[in-house]
Amino acid sequence: MQSGRPMVEVVRLGLVSYQEALRLQQVYVNRHKSGTSHALLLCQHLPVYTTGIRHKPYPALLLDRLHLLGADVHRANRGGLITFHGPGQLVCYPILNLCSFKKSVRWYVCELEKTIISVCSRFNIEASTSPHTGVWVGDNKLCAIGIHCGRYITSHGLALNCNTDLSWFSHIIPCGIEGKGVTSLSAELQKNVSVEDTIPHLLDSFQDHFNCQLTERETSEPVEDSGGSSA
Repeated sequence: MQSGRPMVEVVRLGLVSYQEALRLQQVYVNRHKSGTSHALLLCQHLPVYTTGIRHKPYPALLLDRLHLLGADVHRANRGGLITFHGPGQLVCYPILNLCSFKKSVRWYVCELEKTIISVCSRFNIEASTSPHTGVWVGDNKLCAIGIHCGRYITSHGLALNCNTDLSWFSHIIPCGIEGKGVTSLSAELQKNVSVEDTIPHLLDSFQDHFNCQLTERETSEPVEDSGGSSA
């Protein structure tokens, strides 16, 4: 590969709770305080509904009903409205300093969308963007994107439905968009496509679109955990 490309560390977290993912994101965000240290956190979550910052609190009755389904509910400081994360969904949290890439949040979101569209093309799925953030197949959302960016350090990210149980989405209006549906790679191809099947394509596409080099480590914790509050 070309020299001079930003180095991004790939960290595979496996199946983790949303709360643990928030904690780890903050750990990696804190690493940027002592120098540039890009990371790409990959995981699946236990069932959880998350809400973003651009909405007044959801009714307690709705949140109680979601809890009864066996899912956690968390309010996060990402953009966007309510969505679901669960097993069979590839969740990707890029912790990047955009100063090493391009100091533009709009550019960053567009590159995330292009990354997922490229992944879809590798599966011969024709996906696209829309006026709504994320990646779509027709009127069905395949990948949700909700980010946070403070001082050009990114957190949160994207959630790509691979072989997710889509019935979880029937209890909410995903991302607050009326009249739209959700889909997955498996639903589109009418065969099972797992998170493990998808990760190599995501990594290749991310590396291409962000013009970076990827390295991998086995453990989820960085060398130094500086603590801090959750992102």
